[in-house]
Amino acid sequence: MKKLLGTGLAEFFGTLTLVCVVVGSGIMGTNLSNDAGVALLINTVSTIFALALLILILGPVSGAHFNPLVTLAMLASKRISPVTVWAYIPAQILGAIVGAVLANLMFNLSAVQISDNYRVSTGTFIGEVLATAGLLIVILVLLQRDQGGLIPVSVAAWIGSAYFFTSSTSFANPAVTVGRMFSDTFAGISPDSVLPFIGAQLVGAAIGILGVKAIK
Repeated sequence: MKKLLGTGLAEFFGTLTLVCVVVGSGIMGTNLSNDAGVALLINTVSTIFALALLILILGPVSGAHFNPLVTLAMLASKRISPVTVWAYIPAQILGAIVGAVLANLMFNLSAVQISDNYRVSTGTFIGEVLATAGLLIVILVLLQRDQGGLIPVSVAAWIGSAYFFTSSTSFANPAVTVGRMFSDTFAGISPDSVLPFIGAQLVGAAIGILGVKAIK
């Protein structure tokens, strides 16, 4: 139980930091430039470096999932127990919400906001499916090959690339999606976009897991 508490806290603080970086760098990007492309570049660079570091540091502690879909994929591959899932997913969601609140406060905004950034379209649905499928494939293939040490840089590389080639800017994470709802800023997502995004992510995760099994 003590070990589970420690790993759960690692997931909480890791997801918290990740969302704080995503939201905070988005705010900084829009503060520094009126060009959406420049803001997205600032957002992307900050996110990929932080993500790689978080996975590198917390990977030995909890596996550094920071994502309910990664946690469920680990359960499906029998790498973790059902009890671990029940500890990790609430920690990830709560961490994501707190991370968004901290980012808001850091830039002297209202602590809790509700985004009005509507993101749903056929294109963004496809983008989220591709981004999530690719993320799961990267992680699961490397684990199958016993190349887990490459996951920090590989995951960061995939997410950084998908920020630019997907129309959704690659959320690929239900917890992060929920957290970003609480900041009405560049990285925010409106409540009515959250469920469609999570639906697309679930489809993408299923495709990713099945794809890895097919090529095993």
